[in-house]
Parts: sequence; C-alpha cells; structure tokens
Amino acid sequence: MESLSAHAAEKDYLSVEGLEALCASVAGYHARVDGVPIKADGVLVGPGSKELLFLAQLAFGGDLVLPAPCWVSYRPQAQIIGKTIVRVPSTKEARWRVNPEALDTVCADGAPRMMILNYPGNPDGLTYTTDELQAIAAVCRRRNVIVVSDEIYGPLDHQGQHVSLARFYPEGTIISGGLSKWCGAGGWRLGTHAFPTELRWLQQAMATVASETYTSVSAPIQYAAVTAFDGGPEIDAYLTRARAVLRALSARIIDTLHGAGIGVHPPTGAFYIMLDFSAHQAQLASRGITDSLTLCEQLLEDTGVAILAGANFEQPPEVLTARLAYVDFDGTAALQHTGSDVVDACCPRVAEGVERLAAWLR
Repeated sequence: MESLSAHAAEKDYLSVEGLEALCASVAGYHARVDGVPIKADGVLVGPGSKELLFLAQLAFGGDLVLPAPCWVSYRPQAQIIGKTIVRVPSTKEARWRVNPEALDTVCADGAPRMMILNYPGNPDGLTYTTDELQAIAAVCRRRNVIVVSDEIYGPLDHQGQHVSLARFYPEGTIISGGLSKWCGAGGWRLGTHAFPTELRWLQQAMATVASETYTSVSAPIQYAAVTAFDGGPEIDAYLTRARAVLRALSARIIDTLHGAGIGVHPPTGAFYIMLDFSAHQAQLASRGITDSLTLCEQLLEDTGVAILAGANFEQPPEVLTARLAYVDFDGTAALQHTGSDVVDACCPRVAEGVERLAAWLR
C-alpha cells in the first residue's frame, strides 16, 4: 500500500506488455520461487489473469482442453470466442486430478490444442505431485499441447511447496499468475503471463489484441506490484501466516465434514474444498434433491449456508457435488492473531456454516 500511495500520481500510459521494472520483477519471481528461467521480455501484464486467459484463447487457433472439474469462467470464455471444448473428466477417487492416459487419448489426433491446468485448484483446493506433473508434461510434449498453467493460487500452497509445470515442460507452458489471491488484491486487477521463448509468437499476438482493447494496466498498480513480486521478509512472513491460518481452518472443516459423512479430500492449497454428497444420495432423493443445483438451493433456503453446485464446475448435474469456499472471515484479524484458537477467534462464520451444513444432512 505504501508503494501504491507513493506512485499514485503516475498517470502515463505504460507499455502494453507492462512496466519494464514489473516484468523484470515477475521474471525474477519465477526464477527465484519456481526455478523457471523466464526472461523479462517474456512477461505480459494484464488487468487480471482472467483477461489474459481470455486473450490466450482468442489468440490461439486450436481447441481448448478442460480438465474437469474446473473454474467456472474457462468454458464461457471459450464459448464467447467459439472454441471447440474438449473435456477431460475426473472423479473424487482420482482426487479430481486429470488422468494422463485420458489426456493422451483426447489429444491423439494431433489437432492444435491448448489446455488450461489450474492448481492448487478451484474448486477442489488440491495440487499435483511432482510425478503427476511429469506425466502430464510428457503427454503434452508428445502431443504438442500448449498449457496455460493457472498457478494463481501457487503461493497459497499450504506447505509453501508449490511446483510449476513449467519446470518439466518449459517450452510449452505459459505460467498464469497475479495478485488477486495470495495478495488479497483482486480489485487491483493485475495478472501476469510468463512465456518461454518458443511461445513468443503467442505472446506477441496477445499483446496486439491488448493494444487494441485495454491498452495497459493502471500505472500506480503496476509500480506497486513490483514490491509484491520482489518479495522479501515482510511478504514471506505474511505468506507463512496466511498458510497457517488456512491449514488450521481447513483441518477443522474436514473433521466436521467427515463426521457428517461427506466425501472430501483435505485441501493442500488455496481455500476451496470439493464436497461429494453421494453417500447421502438416497436420503436427499427422498427430499426431492436429485441434482447439485437443487441441493445448493435447498441448503441455502433451509440454513442460510451458501455453497456452489458442482454443475457450475463442469460436473454432471446429477452428480451431487459442490464447492465450499472458506474465506468468509476477517483476514486482517486472523493474520494478527497469535493464539492456537484462530478458528474460533477469527473465523466463526465459516465454522458455524460448516456445522449448519453437517446438521442439515443429519
């Protein structure tokens, strides 16, 4: 905030690719944190990673591959552009992770394709192991699939051990990131894409579209973002505390959900949990609930608890899944709280909401 205030008077249009100092800072971040040698001129800055994801699809001439479940905006963006969407479904038993063999099958015809891979994931809060990333990288390299690796939640890996796909598939991976999640600065609207040399043609095409649409990101925000990506002891301390709060809160939630017979995997990053109500299918059907949308609507009406239906995340409507987001609390208070009772002291709405959900099922 101090950096933003210091640059509040900056009012000139900046380069469409982004402030030179910010591009260097983002490249340095990926080298330092991800171990990926991105160059400063391989960085594109946009008004949120969402806009850059849209431009990537617009500038690329092939199909879009979507591992499912996935974030709600990927499909609508592709539909606006008129893309062919190739869906690769997963299951709770597979930890909602994309299966490399299934991915290989849908890409076997050699058609040009781009895949958006999001992890830690929204809606599931899960990440990939190193072995899983290497297997995915091998398929994408063999089938010449470009990957936009949506790592916006990477810094919120609960153990601080996020690994970028670009380490294993550097020539075909675009790292998508930004400030909205780990910095809690969604309203700043600043996203970044980092490109390898082999994909500069796509970066240039996206920059051309950017020049004719949003032109450039707000100058004061870009100057301030340099501070965030440069990191340092203060940023490190903030992230360490944020991860600790999310770990404590998710552990409480998982205990309550397991006690209610809801199928879940403990999250390993971000602040989402994918709920599987299949064990309660007969009970819910007796109450007229046979799809995820009805489930969420009835839960909201009966208890005031809001979760989002799995159907919104590329799940079949009849599959009783839903996403729970657990950030309905005062983040400032939670970060400043030093006791072990952070959930009760600072996150009571989340705890109460999950208890209400469990009681509703019982």
